[in-house]
Amino acid sequence: MNTEILIIGSGMVGMSLAHQLKKKSIAEEITIIEKETDIGKHSSGRNSGVIHAGIYYKPNSIKANVCIEGSKMLKAYIKDNELKINNCGKIISPQDIELDSQLDILYDRGKKNGAEISFINEKELNEKISCARTASGRALWSPNTSVVNPKEILFNLEQDLKNQGVKILKNEKIIKIEKNDRKIYLRKKREISYKYLFNCAGAYSLKIAESFGIAKDYLLIPFKGIYWDIKDKNSFQIKTNLYPVPDINVPFLGVHFTPTLGSDNTVTIGPTANLAFGLENYKGTNSIEYLKTLRNISILSRQFFMNKNGFRKYVYDQVPLVFEPFMLKSARKLIPNLKREHVTISNKVGIRAQLYDKKNKNLVDDFLCINDKFSTHILNAISPAFTASFALANLIIRKSNL
Repeated sequence: MNTEILIIGSGMVGMSLAHQLKKKSIAEEITIIEKETDIGKHSSGRNSGVIHAGIYYKPNSIKANVCIEGSKMLKAYIKDNELKINNCGKIISPQDIELDSQLDILYDRGKKNGAEISFINEKELNEKISCARTASGRALWSPNTSVVNPKEILFNLEQDLKNQGVKILKNEKIIKIEKNDRKIYLRKKREISYKYLFNCAGAYSLKIAESFGIAKDYLLIPFKGIYWDIKDKNSFQIKTNLYPVPDINVPFLGVHFTPTLGSDNTVTIGPTANLAFGLENYKGTNSIEYLKTLRNISILSRQFFMNKNGFRKYVYDQVPLVFEPFMLKSARKLIPNLKREHVTISNKVGIRAQLYDKKNKNLVDDFLCINDKFSTHILNAISPAFTASFALANLIIRKSNL
């Protein structure tokens, strides 16, 4: 089989990349290969569904450059296709008084990135969420943050791409990659020849990149995100996203409250950000990668003892949250009246494929795109990759060797 463009991975990055390649009339023949029997099985279909507004990211980073434009493009796609969206906004509230000064940093970042953001006082906070708390008497308000159903968007994109002649091959396993011949080999001795390849394989993108002889200075460390649902929805009228002030030294946002799109007005709490024992270790002892887990524990232990980028604070603040009492204690800093009987563990579990830089010995905070002669590899496509996907796709295309 021959194709002009081969995309590995049918997550949001891969699908939006195919969409933009078609929109720009860059390629007639596009083939997407997916190892699962359906799309949305991993990160893209398991995220919180929040469309971010571009507040957190360091100015001039790739994340900052594509988040807001990506948000606008994604919302336009949702509107054009009459998909569901909850334009509920977001509040960022300091859970402890010493975090109040971080609001000014976030405000400054948001303004530099072009985000619409403003300060609100305690009265304005309680007008939006009556049961919410601010430790300092003020918070940040982001009106352009929204919530969607990620799978609904993915499935709509899938149908769009099929209608445009894009081939989406599912349940495929790559057996071998011949970089010089520009071929990949699948099961049953089948092969695909390509003119250009985009590696959008998510948690497996580093493994694919390594087979091309690149990205050798990186490791992948998976972090598990566990969620809870609020059962007693009538007692907690949370109609907008409610986030704590994050530790800006680590790439996690802390446990937050997210209203969903469902008719039952479910509100989720989470996710946690704890070491996962494998790239697909969603539950219990399933898919544990023992040797890599030991390696990752060793790396994170060194981060802890060196306190690299304040990593020790992350461990103290975030690691205990996997246990319900600690999660509730943290959540009560934003919603004081929340009790054990109000919450239940959610079925949703996500895994963040976090890149680690071996040379600089730190977690990579930005997206990473590496070009080879006939391929581009998208690594560390973590939050806000879903939000930024269409604008990120345009950036990937511009910087590729097509």
